[in-house]
Amino acid sequence: MGQILLFHSVYGVRPAVLAAADRLRAAGHQVVTPDLYGLPAVDTVEEGFALLNKIGQDTVLDRARAAARDLPAETVLAGFSMGAGVAGALLAERPAAAGLLLLHGTGGAPDAVRPGLPVQLHLADPDEYDPQDEVDEWQRGMTAAGADLSVYRYPGPGHLFTDPDLPDHDPVAAEQTWERALAFLARL
Repeated sequence: MGQILLFHSVYGVRPAVLAAADRLRAAGHQVVTPDLYGLPAVDTVEEGFALLNKIGQDTVLDRARAAARDLPAETVLAGFSMGAGVAGALLAERPAAAGLLLLHGTGGAPDAVRPGLPVQLHLADPDEYDPQDEVDEWQRGMTAAGADLSVYRYPGPGHLFTDPDLPDHDPVAAEQTWERALAFLARL
């Protein structure tokens, strides 16, 4: 099994992130879940964006790079929502990544994708943070860059539907996501 670097959402390191890491470990993976904020998780998305603005995107990315520094080059980059964007941002610096697992947000600039890179995306349908036209454009770019791309849309749930402690939670969609993600990771 592989090494996974799993980044949290704008909320911070919530219990759902730690539970996801435990689920991945139970499947045999080694998982690192860095705290990109260095502060306790927050309860609302508004508080999360305020915290991100206070800390700054550059600091968040620097902390992500520091967390990745000593991990193998082929570490899978993964993230929840904002963390998916962080994972995608690191892709250009970690071209040997074994894969990109994106939960609740697109990530990865198509120009950073190597041909054949396994990429899996899981999104609510619709998703207030990832409008369909932007997802379509991202998908076209990833496909044109040669990514081995799988996109899964889940009708009905809210944005962070895998987090059981948020109103967005959808247990059926969450279970489907984890089944698909674990199968994806097992193939890498």
